[in-house]
Amino acid sequence: MKTKIIIASTLVTLALGGSALADEANGTVTGAAGGAVTGAIVAGPVGAAVGGVVGAIAGTAIDPPPETVVTYVQQQPVQHSVVVEQPIVVGKPIPQEVVLMPIAEDPRYSYTIVNEQRLIVDPQTRTVVRVIQ
Repeated sequence: MKTKIIIASTLVTLALGGSALADEANGTVTGAAGGAVTGAIVAGPVGAAVGGVVGAIAGTAIDPPPETVVTYVQQQPVQHSVVVEQPIVVGKPIPQEVVLMPIAEDPRYSYTIVNEQRLIVDPQTRTVVRVIQ
């Protein structure tokens, strides 16, 4: 049974990996493939399907920002740093009380400074996209 699961998950990974060449959203494909493999190992074929969907969502959520956005955030003067007691992790949302500053050149991203770290954040979901030390 495990052999069938491994073969099925490998085929899913190869099928999705091949489409990565034609797909701009590599995070979606990578997330879907990784989620499908993990789901197949844990829960069989149904787990592969569920894991692929969850992985695709996670892959799009953590797609890295362009270097122009990173450079912009690095060049901004430090206002003041907000102290947050929860750990700041890429892929996790930041608290509602943290104020986000928009990035005019790329409205898909905002930034803030939390715990002395510059963060690039998805303003719609408040999810941390990148931590800049």
